[in-house]
Amino acid sequence: MDGVTDFPFRSIQKEYGQPRLIFTEFTSVEGVCHGAHKLLNDFLYDESQRPIIGQIYGITPDFFRQTSILLCHLGFDGIDINMGCPAKNVAHSGAGATLITTPIIAQKIIAAVQTGIAQWQNGANPCDCPNVSSEIAKDIEDRHQLLPLAYQGRGRQIPVSIKTRVGYDKPVIENWIPRLLETGISAISLHGRTLKQHYSGQASWELIGQAANLTAQTSTLLLGNGDVVSYQDAVQKAKDYHVNGVLIGRASMGNPYVFLEKLPAEPTLFKLALEHAQLFEQTYANQNGYSFLPMRKHLGWYVKSIPHASEIRIKLFQTNSATEVKQIFQKYGLVE
Repeated sequence: MDGVTDFPFRSIQKEYGQPRLIFTEFTSVEGVCHGAHKLLNDFLYDESQRPIIGQIYGITPDFFRQTSILLCHLGFDGIDINMGCPAKNVAHSGAGATLITTPIIAQKIIAAVQTGIAQWQNGANPCDCPNVSSEIAKDIEDRHQLLPLAYQGRGRQIPVSIKTRVGYDKPVIENWIPRLLETGISAISLHGRTLKQHYSGQASWELIGQAANLTAQTSTLLLGNGDVVSYQDAVQKAKDYHVNGVLIGRASMGNPYVFLEKLPAEPTLFKLALEHAQLFEQTYANQNGYSFLPMRKHLGWYVKSIPHASEIRIKLFQTNSATEVKQIFQKYGLVE
């Protein structure tokens, strides 16, 4: 989820929700290959977040190839290609869910990622990528040197997965899913809405079930996504629609406990919110152009559905530090 699943968010989710798999924010391969050094923030993670998948999007196959070399060098456990984002600025460029309408380009992009992985396994480095700036290449090499030795080696397998939707303006499961399967990808994460629907209406798990039938006799895993609200809901949907796994996205915002079978008594969500704010500061405060602003939306999610939520949210949306967040929580008796 762009603008949501950054390093601090993932750290809190992993520590308290323990999801079995997490993804980075999706990052533009065009941006990376045009020297946007700040985008490397999207690829920050630590060993506690494994297994972690680096998620990328774009439209230029060779930029996908080069960025895949970078992701391999950064030690990611897999690479996910976003072919499902409905945002106008993404879709209008031909990327995200628009790739559903251009399956030949989609297949070229997948092949480019697979090539990049193979090239890295055979010795390619960031400095071998012609469109990657020396600054970005050096930063990635520095991070590579800090990896555990097991992730510095070139022999490990790095699966390729696709995150997509059931169609562009109408469902096209019977045509779209087979085109993806032709590439031999490891997994497909399928959201049960079209691009045209964005996030309106209900996700169609019946269509996800149809896709699961198409993948059943292949080595490609099918993960369902859309309107999953709890662990129990995920387990039931996996059983009912025969998928290999279920992704939870929006329901996790402000609630890492959504991944757990049983809810813990402590710590409370407000303690987690404060810890999240403190981690956000620790991660980014020393960077040029730092702002606490991106943290505010997370704080709003943590306090939904409690007494005085609107009043508290207004105050939280004016905070500029974790200290100010703590003061507001203390005022309303949410933390000690």
